[in-house]
Amino acid sequence: MKNLIDKLGEKHSLTKEEWISLIQQPYHEVSSYAFEKSQKARKPYYQNEIYIRGLIEFTNICTNDCFYCGIRRSNSQARRYRLSSDQILKSCETGYKLGFRTFVLQGGEDPFFNDDRICKIITTMRSEFPDCAITLSIGEKSYESYLSYFQAGANRYLLRHETANKEHYGKLHPASMSFENRMRCLWDLKRIGYETGTGFMVGSPGQTSECLAEDMLFISSLQPHMIGIGPYLPHHQTPFAYQTKGSLERTLLMIAYLRLMIPHALIPSTTALGTINEKGRELGILAGANVIMPNLSPVEVRTDYMLYDNKICTGEEAAECFYCMEQRMNSIGCQIVSHRGDCKDPLDFC
Repeated sequence: MKNLIDKLGEKHSLTKEEWISLIQQPYHEVSSYAFEKSQKARKPYYQNEIYIRGLIEFTNICTNDCFYCGIRRSNSQARRYRLSSDQILKSCETGYKLGFRTFVLQGGEDPFFNDDRICKIITTMRSEFPDCAITLSIGEKSYESYLSYFQAGANRYLLRHETANKEHYGKLHPASMSFENRMRCLWDLKRIGYETGTGFMVGSPGQTSECLAEDMLFISSLQPHMIGIGPYLPHHQTPFAYQTKGSLERTLLMIAYLRLMIPHALIPSTTALGTINEKGRELGILAGANVIMPNLSPVEVRTDYMLYDNKICTGEEAAECFYCMEQRMNSIGCQIVSHRGDCKDPLDFC
């Protein structure tokens, strides 16, 4: 399979049949070669620099009922919360002092945070932290809503497509949610001018090699700036409570393949990787990722933003979490850098 890995690195694309063939290869047969190639692909753009994003999980209230998610509407056992604007800004202040220059506002689709409230939070953050990037991850919205956030000062938007296979999408989401609308949202974000992020869970219930191949083809067509993937991890208060968790090894290979397909992309080594394996985030970086997202949320609410079971770092203060990650990255020869960490323009490296 080295020939397919070489082709991916050179052409940055494969056919669907080639993707299926590559995805089905055993980890031990392709991992060393894939990781060697992915690190070489990353190096011209990012060297050994690792970008940090300060994650602020500001609400765990959600109107959606996705079958895999621990904060789904039907989870009556969840302890719900909303952060105030002051709490959000205090989290940003803490992160700024530590060197964070990107803040990620992530939350469920909470109707309390309407466009006016979101825009007010963005404009205040933009005023208080003018040298920082503001990333939103708040789900599906209208074109007009996305445009208003962008005009208020948001720079980036994360919205995982979760699966590019419509049938599989229906297995993961209730009938009230639309595959077509999710796709519409992503193309709207690109059209408006956001640095746009998408991604998927590896090993989600019902996922096949064909599904993963379709994910890669969709990402190739979208050409997002950011791609976030992680292993599927179950939550005990969802319909998928007893489903098998995703594979660390397959997730690492998909990170490597994404790096080869879009060498300049921003690819996080996710908390889910660190949850499934103690060294998961380091392994994600060694597979080709170049972003980590320590948690800046107040400690008292972290255990309430539980998308999956056994999520790590729920009891750490922001400084403790940051210094831990700094040491972890240093241990594998990488360096956390304190700047916005924008996506590189591939034309600058031609």
